[in-house]
Order: sequence, then C-alpha cells, then structure tokens
Amino acid sequence: MIIEGIGLVVFGYLAGSFPTGLLLARGFSDVDPRKEGSRNIGATNILRTAGKTLGILTLLGDCLKGLIPVLLALWLLKSDTWVSLIALSAFAGHIFPLYLKFKGGKGVATALGVYMGFVPLAVLIDAGIFFGVVLKWRFVSLGSLTAAAAMPILIAMLKGSKPFVIASLIIAGLIYYRHHENIRRLLTGNENKLRL
Repeated sequence: MIIEGIGLVVFGYLAGSFPTGLLLARGFSDVDPRKEGSRNIGATNILRTAGKTLGILTLLGDCLKGLIPVLLALWLLKSDTWVSLIALSAFAGHIFPLYLKFKGGKGVATALGVYMGFVPLAVLIDAGIFFGVVLKWRFVSLGSLTAAAAMPILIAMLKGSKPFVIASLIIAGLIYYRHHENIRRLLTGNENKLRL
C-alpha cells in the first residue's frame, strides 16, 4: 500500500499541476490570463478574459484534476489517510504547479473535484451556500471563501473522518491564503462584482 500510495501522491501532484486554464486560453484565444484580469489561471479569470465557454471548460478540467486522483485512491487504497494525502497533493499541484514555477491558481475548482470524490453530499450543500452568497452579494470570491470555511464543518457532520476533516481544514487555509488580495479588496470595497 505504501508504494501505491506514494505513487498516487506523485500522480496527484502532477495532475493538479496541469495548467488547464492557461492552455485553453492560449490554444483558443489571444488571452494570456497571467497578464489580464486578476492574472489568475483559474476558471473565474478565464471566464472574464477569454469567454464563457473556456471558463466552463477550465472549471471542468480543474475539477477533474482533483476528482480523478481521489477516485483512484478510493478504488486502490481504501484508506482515509492515503486518500486525504492524495487529495492534498492534487490540490497543492494546482496552487503550486511544477510546470509554472509554483505560481498557480486559487484552488477552488480543484478542491471541488477533491470533495466530489469523497463527500458528494457535502458538495451539494456547499454548492447551495456558494450560489446563495454569490447571488446575494455578487462576489465570486466571497462565495468561494464562505464555501471553503463551511466544508470542514460539513465533512465533520456527514463523514466524521478525521483525515478528511484535517485535509479540508488545510485546503480551506490555503484557499484563504491564495485569496488574500480578494479579501483585501472585499474589506476596502474594491472587489469586482459578477455581472449576472
């Protein structure tokens, strides 16, 4: 199990490092998301700078980067500890990607994929929280931060797995870290609103 676990941790990190949004924007538009908008390679900035279709494809691709390693881990290892480590490696790959000198996205979509793998019911509830916040205040960042904070509580209530809860707390902390500029703009009233 140890060899398979280590192999999946490495696979998870490399899969997470795959720069979905950057490759889609370069391949199908004239946009370099690292130089436009929020200069982030995630789905929200791709949506704003390269269009809705590429934004949705980026969201799906970034979700799969988290989902596939977790599903493989659940199938091959059946250990909450190993699944959590592999989930964290995929998430870390997205925000600290090997292929982009460790300068990646904010991790929300990849975290979504991770959670879809091991706590799908929590994802459904958290999605309601996310969309409720975004529809009311029209800040995607606020919805993401609220959902990230809620997920460890939902996992503790629905799954009760200590490794999963710890992993979700680490993921939430890193999402808040990667959103530090958004938090500053929210506090100063300068954050961009989503146009519905």
